[in-house]
Amino acid sequence: MQGGEQIISAVIWMVLLIAIFYFLLYRPQQQQRKKHEEFLKGLKKGDKVITTGGLIGEIKAIDENIVSLKTCEGCVVKVLKPSITAYYEEKKN
Repeated sequence: MQGGEQIISAVIWMVLLIAIFYFLLYRPQQQQRKKHEEFLKGLKKGDKVITTGGLIGEIKAIDENIVSLKTCEGCVVKVLKPSITAYYEEKKN
């Protein structure tokens, strides 16, 4: 009888560990990805944004997967849409 109890105990611990990993790792990552996708859908021409590489620029054109950023006068850089991470707001002293 004791062998059966050990198996049940091991299964309970395994289910508990899977639940912990789901709620601590997988679910927050899913929510963060969904939030980023919503952010990307809301981008529009004229927004100032930051890319994962640290470029700061103003959106001049948006295609399905490519965004044209004006980084300085006369300089337009094309970046992949998923590489845009956040809006840029200049700090005023």
